[in-house]
Amino acid sequence: MESRHLSVVIRRDPAEVAAFARDPRHLPEWAAGLAAGTIRVDGDALVVDSPMGEVRVRFAAANDLGVLDHDVTLPDGSTVHNPLRVVAHPLGAEVVFSLRRLEGVTTDAFEADAAAVAADLERLRSLLEA
Repeated sequence: MESRHLSVVIRRDPAEVAAFARDPRHLPEWAAGLAAGTIRVDGDALVVDSPMGEVRVRFAAANDLGVLDHDVTLPDGSTVHNPLRVVAHPLGAEVVFSLRRLEGVTTDAFEADAAAVAADLERLRSLLEA
């Protein structure tokens, strides 16, 4: 399984970046690939309207390590694990998303996914550095 690590440096404290990125109220502002519309809480999951349809998102438990991994259960019932980290960087924080190329995903689709993740990370940077 191919992985690609996409990252952005944000000139803010890593704890602030992680708190903002984890907050479901902010997901539609920066994570267009995940949350395109309404978000509701259902137990320990978020139910979000995404470009793929309604999906369930479960984040790793809140922690001080910047781990924002999340499992996304797609409309077909399959679950995709998405590693996401906020780590200290000399200029503030680096946000790193590990994109995994799933079986059957074409090269063009993988490149499109990578471009969408990069755009989401850039939106996050723009919001937090404004």
